[in-house]
Amino acid sequence: METIILEKKEHFCWIKLNRPEAMNALNTQMAKEVASVAQEMALEQDLWVVGITSSTDKAFGVGADLKERKDMTAAQIAGQRVLFSRMLASLKALPQPLIAGIKGFALGGGFEMALLTDIIIAGENAQFGLPEVRVGLIPANGGTQLLSRTIGRSRAKEMVFTGKRINAREALALGIVSKVVPDEQVEEAVLQLAKEICANAPIAVRQAKKAIDLGTDVDLRTGMEIENEAYNVNLVTEDRQEGIRAFNEKRPPRWQAR
Repeated sequence: METIILEKKEHFCWIKLNRPEAMNALNTQMAKEVASVAQEMALEQDLWVVGITSSTDKAFGVGADLKERKDMTAAQIAGQRVLFSRMLASLKALPQPLIAGIKGFALGGGFEMALLTDIIIAGENAQFGLPEVRVGLIPANGGTQLLSRTIGRSRAKEMVFTGKRINAREALALGIVSKVVPDEQVEEAVLQLAKEICANAPIAVRQAKKAIDLGTDVDLRTGMEIENEAYNVNLVTEDRQEGIRAFNEKRPPRWQAR
């Protein structure tokens, strides 16, 4: 891998964006590599939680690599956007919980990538923003849709229309991030949360994620039907039986993910 680092330990795996010289500006190669590993991870039954962070403390990501785009035609940029969309869709489609650990700048496409994760933990010096209008563009890798669904239309419009940045504490107050920790503790905080999640039945966690993701933006009746379908998937698993046995035997469960 040229632009990312993978670090797997037991049921957890890091995706670490690794273009420190460019502050993790998203280029064609990174998009290809992230999409590829995400698609592979989706099929790994032994992988229960995924974390995504940066190898540098300066930036999680600062958006598309405009230096790469300098000599690209409009048609080439359009083709690259298809690849970017495929990468983001691959991350969004992960059945495992995806936790972002944000250090430094999360701007443009970097912020959009963070927004599509399930949980964001930010360092105290993290900054978030969608500055695309300042270079004649709009945040079109999910920014207008993901941010408005997270913080509401009015606040999202203010951020998008002005291109302004907010700090970690402001992001916490808006509900964008779930926790703010010292910068040097970001990865440990993600690992600790992943450990807590991995203590639970992996299929149940995946089905809970599916129910939330598919049910949140539909009417309540449809959402309840989606939830019921997810429940029925868990009902016939060996892990459900193990969970009941472990409870009655007063011992930790031994999950098999089946």
